[in-house]
Formats: sequence, C-alpha cells, structure tokens
Amino acid sequence: MPVRNRFAELLNEITVWRRDMHEHPELQFDTFRTSELVAERLLAFGCDEVVTGIGRTGVAGIIRGRSDTCGRAIGLRADMDALPIVEETGLAHASRTPGIMHACGHDGHTAMLLGAAKYLAETRNFDGTAVVIFQPAEEGGGGAREMCRDGLMERFGIQEVYGMHNWPGLPAGAFAIRPGPFFASADHFEIAVRGKGGHAAKPHETVDPTLVASHIVIALQSIASRNANPVEQIVVSVTSFETASTAYNVIPPSVLLKGTVRTLTPAMRDMAEARLIRIATATADAFGATASASYHRNYPVMVNAAEQTEFAARAARAVSGDCSEAPLVMGGEDFAFMLGERPGAYILIGNGDTAMVHSPDYDFNDAAIPAGCSWWAEIVESRMPVG
Repeated sequence: MPVRNRFAELLNEITVWRRDMHEHPELQFDTFRTSELVAERLLAFGCDEVVTGIGRTGVAGIIRGRSDTCGRAIGLRADMDALPIVEETGLAHASRTPGIMHACGHDGHTAMLLGAAKYLAETRNFDGTAVVIFQPAEEGGGGAREMCRDGLMERFGIQEVYGMHNWPGLPAGAFAIRPGPFFASADHFEIAVRGKGGHAAKPHETVDPTLVASHIVIALQSIASRNANPVEQIVVSVTSFETASTAYNVIPPSVLLKGTVRTLTPAMRDMAEARLIRIATATADAFGATASASYHRNYPVMVNAAEQTEFAARAARAVSGDCSEAPLVMGGEDFAFMLGERPGAYILIGNGDTAMVHSPDYDFNDAAIPAGCSWWAEIVESRMPVG
C-alpha cells in the first residue's frame, strides 16, 4: 500500500505540530513541554492508555486493535529532545530558545509518530497492541536506557520495537536500512596529563605537558592505522585539548584531553579501550610525565535483527516502492538500548537535499511526513494483520 490518503489530509495539521515543537526545543530529559503536548494529543486521539514519566519524562501511548488473537505488542519509538546549537536557518518557525534548536529532526520524528498514532487510534485495523513511545534524551543522555530501566518493555508486553531517523541526502520520503550492526558504539574518554610547569623561556626546567599531550594525540592515531584490522571500522578522535594557561609565556603543569571512540564490534571496542589507556600512560612516562586515562562506555552498537529488518524493508517498499541498503554509520544511537531488550529494526527516511543533522542550518523536511507516518502504520497493520 502506498502513502495513505489520510496522511495527505493530515499533513498540514502534523506540520503545525512539528513546527511548534521546532520553535520550542528542549534538551535531554527536560522535555517537559513536549512531553505534556504529546500526552495531551494521545489522550485526544483516544488512546486506550497514556502513561507519562517513564525514564523521567518519556511518554507511552497504548492503542489496541479491533482484535487481539495474536497477543502481539509492537513498540514504535520516536525521540523528542533537541541540541545545544544556535539556530541559523532564519525560518519563521526557528527556535525561540537561545542556544537550543532541533538540529537532528527529533521534532519531525515526534510529529510523524503522533500522526501515525492518530490514524491507528481512528482505524484500529490491526490484531494486537501498538505502543507508541516518545523518548527524551537521545542526544547523549541515554533516554532509551532509562525508559528500559523503568520497565518499558515488560510493563506493556512489547515483543518487537521499531525506530526511524531522517537522513539528509536521501530523497525525501525514500527509505534505507541494513541488517546487523548499523550505528556504532559511542564511547568517550578523558586523559589527564601531568608534568611540571614553568617559564616558557626555560623549557628545560619543565616537563611540558603540552608536548607530551601532543605526542599522545598523534600516537592515538595508531589505534586505527596499526592496531585495527583494516577491514573493520573504528574512529578515535581527540576533540578537546585544554590547559590551565592562557598566557604566551607560561608552560602549564597539566593538560586535559577529551575525545570519542566509535566501533562496531565488542572485540574492537575492547581493543580500543586497552590500547588508548596503554598509549596514554606509556607515552607520558617516556617523557617523564604522568597520565591518567578514563574510558567511559556509553551507547552500545545498534544492531538490527535480521527478521525484523526484512519486515521493515518490506513495509518501506510498500510505502515508497523501494528501500535501499543503508551505509554503516559511525554515529551513535541510543535506540541500541531498546534493540538490546527486544528484537527490532531501525530505518532511515530521506530528508532530501538539506543541511546535515547537527548543523545550525538544518531543518526537518515536512515533505517526508506522509511517508514516515505511512511506514509506521504499515508496520503495525502488516505485522499484526486482522484475520
């Protein structure tokens, strides 16, 4: 079935919801306004049950089909939070909150799932239960993890779970997916280098931590180039180099490095952590300095289950006529926590020729809304067909 006519009819209304959320972005778990609006709309749609406060500010809506002979419950998840970025789009619906904007399209994700929820509550043309999940804190806060810890899957009997993310560069309303590892684990590290500070004109009387830290930055590149199998993916990036000195003539006593590591397998993740710590401490020791390294495992690899991925691709083809193979993505995605709890799949929907996500020029493409809503509906109605 192609894009449903109902979503063409609802497009203007859903667009108004989306742009309102874009004007009022909220960070991490502070999605109080957004969560309240989502809950109010789900109640107005006639959901059988609406539960708030899951994983702090998450919301779930329960929609029961016209029958339930299969006993299946499917979770559909959208994220709600924004990013700490100053918007530069100049749009009429640009953020009204200084320093915060929906630069990743979570406003669009939430709006599309709300549109699907309205349709599913109207039609109930499925056998089983649909659970629409609205999650806070995808951007670094691990909101999916917190919702799972709050018993999301068990409380509503969810057996499968599906997610969707917009993708600039893919034609608006087109789809792409891949089975197995899809998005990388997203870890971060800190390396504190301690030397001996002093006058910049007398470097021989110091143990210069800026020099030591610079060698550590260079040496860390050997993890990808010399320790990793060339056919496997890994990213090691130092993203911050901080010293206590702001003067031209002072060698500081310490330097703090920060960065991220992205991998797609547990073995590569283990290797990267071990090598990073060893390289930092040994390099510092070689220069007569010391280094302490801390490695924090954050989002795990997001892995699409084979059966659910094939089903998600079929649903996409039913909506748009095609579903391409998605590339591996070294970005992180906390939907990985939900896929660690239940089998499911995560799909990309095209955002067209727009700025990339996390850019101050980005905006979600409202033209993708009917296809996105239709995919959600297709998942429910095809996976739980009325006998």
